[in-house]
Amino acid sequence: MKRLFLGLTMVGIVLLSACGSGASRQEAKEAPLNALTEQEKAEGWILLFDGETFDGWRGYGREDIPSAWIIEDDAIKIQGSGAGEAGHEDGGDIIFDQQFQNFELTFEWKVSRGGNSGVFYLAQEIEDLPIWRSAPEYQILDNVNHLDARLGVDGNRKSASLYDLIPAKPQNSKPYGEWNTGSVIVYRGTVVHFQNGENVVEYHLWTPAWEEMVENSKFAGWEEFINAGGENRMGYIGLQDHGDDVWFRNLKLKILD
Repeated sequence: MKRLFLGLTMVGIVLLSACGSGASRQEAKEAPLNALTEQEKAEGWILLFDGETFDGWRGYGREDIPSAWIIEDDAIKIQGSGAGEAGHEDGGDIIFDQQFQNFELTFEWKVSRGGNSGVFYLAQEIEDLPIWRSAPEYQILDNVNHLDARLGVDGNRKSASLYDLIPAKPQNSKPYGEWNTGSVIVYRGTVVHFQNGENVVEYHLWTPAWEEMVENSKFAGWEEFINAGGENRMGYIGLQDHGDDVWFRNLKLKILD
């Protein structure tokens, strides 16, 4: 899919604001982990993880946190089962228990050797359907050691890609064991992925181009996916259990309504 060129619209203003927030991001790096800076507080950012508890989080389709998820070294960690996706006896994906529509989400992530996970957004909680049936996915991956990096088309399963649909370019992820920064902006259907400070994916939801892309993919015919966000075009943020050790920290969100 060709890179979208945004005009001098409100969408462009939002994106320029996000790209130009280097000073605040630098300030955040110098602040304690999993905490908001004074500037972030003034700008209306919400802390999704306090570094100590799962407050605000629960399992997808359940009220508690699966025991495969723990807090380790100031990070949310999914303990790998070695048995593939949600292979742990008490595993599964988790969601932040609040739905969002227009927002900027920022986070840090690292994977174990060969690690695989994902960050879902605009997810619906639909009985008897997994989260990935309704939610676009920001791919989390060890590009060097996981097979998924060699599958798909043109690298569209590598880290920060819109999983199996749009490859992240440039591909600038760090090796396993090192922390990466990630960000997702959703604003009135325009979606942007960032990785380590660079804009790597742009696309528009709910458009003929989106529908055509989905229909030519593994997601063809999945109405829940085509209509990501449901009737109200809003949904949950989710973290994926793909059977590998993966860590998340500094999860923050700003509502853009």
